[in-house]
Amino acid sequence: MDIEYVAKLARIELSEKEKAKFSRQLKDILAYIEQLKQLNTDSVEPISHVLPLKNVFRQDTLKPSLTTEQALNNAPAKSEDSFSVPRIIE
Repeated sequence: MDIEYVAKLARIELSEKEKAKFSRQLKDILAYIEQLKQLNTDSVEPISHVLPLKNVFRQDTLKPSLTTEQALNNAPAKSEDSFSVPRIIE
């Protein structure tokens, strides 16, 4: 029943053969999760990442940028000093 429910949510049609296959696979996955639940993790410190993280941000540096005229130069439509785009919200 779970396989049919997930297939319905995903809007995909499954044959009976596929349902049986996915049902077996799901059963195997859930059995493995049960095995993992048996592990004693009392001495394992909780972590959010397997690898150590470092700050990858760069320093902000002031650089010259495009003028408004340069930025709008190839715009298909513009209105004064702004890009003009089709209205999508009524």
